[in-house]
Amino acid sequence: MKEVVLGIDIGGTSSTLGLVDSLGNILVESNMPTPASASGMSASDFAELLYGKVFELQRQVSEACQLVGVGIGAPDAKFDSGTIEFACNLPWRHEVVPFVALMQRHFPDIPIRMTNDANAAAIGELVYGGARGMKHFVTITLGTGVGSGVVVNGQLVYGSDGFAGELGHLIMTPQGRRCGCGRRGCLETYVSASGLRQTAFEVMSRRYFSEKSLLKEISFSEMTSKNIAAAAQQGDSMAQEVFEETGKMLGLGLANIVTFSSPEAIFLYGGLVKAGDLLLAPTVKSMNENMMKTFCRRSAQGQIVQEANVRLLPSELNDSNGAVLGAAALIWSESK
Repeated sequence: MKEVVLGIDIGGTSSTLGLVDSLGNILVESNMPTPASASGMSASDFAELLYGKVFELQRQVSEACQLVGVGIGAPDAKFDSGTIEFACNLPWRHEVVPFVALMQRHFPDIPIRMTNDANAAAIGELVYGGARGMKHFVTITLGTGVGSGVVVNGQLVYGSDGFAGELGHLIMTPQGRRCGCGRRGCLETYVSASGLRQTAFEVMSRRYFSEKSLLKEISFSEMTSKNIAAAAQQGDSMAQEVFEETGKMLGLGLANIVTFSSPEAIFLYGGLVKAGDLLLAPTVKSMNENMMKTFCRRSAQGQIVQEANVRLLPSELNDSNGAVLGAAALIWSESK
């Protein structure tokens, strides 16, 4: 009988789950909308819906499988207590939700592990992706929000309370954009999908009457990071400026991250990474310009070159299923 782990990724807009074997093969997977804040759905009801989806997955598996664990990645999840606490991108933003306990009702005899969704992505990168063999790296997820996982000496850093590594909430601009966490100027408000969208509106407000732009043809409600990228790839100067500004802020944030963690590499994961050099080129430029010389490359002659001695890499996990792999790796990493 084949052993499998149920990997669950709870996202701000949708949640994905799949059955994953020990080699990282996703046998079957499914997704469902994450309830909106206005829906009034409780976390307990949501756990019930997830449990129902598991039966659908198991019916799709042709060979007999034994479920040996459940791994969950979720925003603001606390590893040691199994709770989701005040998650600003989920409906229960004002609650401490004992989510592992809710799921344990349905899976009483198997282990359940849960961590921050970005931490799960980091573990997935370590077990299945480009970080295999690395001891020190950081994973940054660029999606609805901005998450991060910090790995030191091959171990994920949780800190004293389980919440270490919330790099998306580094304050980049005091009194800047309002963040869902309640503060202002967090990195997330500038380099997430919603942050990119806000930057697009700001660029348009400055240049709206002075030049043409494909962005003018997109309604307020339909403006997304995807169609901003499409406009930029067609040479639209306003859209290109949006990515320049976003990359400049992301590069500054990454330079700060290197200063305190000195990783071998930083992996970027999420939908925004699909923009390629539109985002990566200004990000690398900004990161190099803001890098402390201690962490810069040295030439063959030993001279310091203003260039980061850190690799900035796209995640090797497939964006469509990497979150499920990362969640499943919470279980499989314990058995290896």
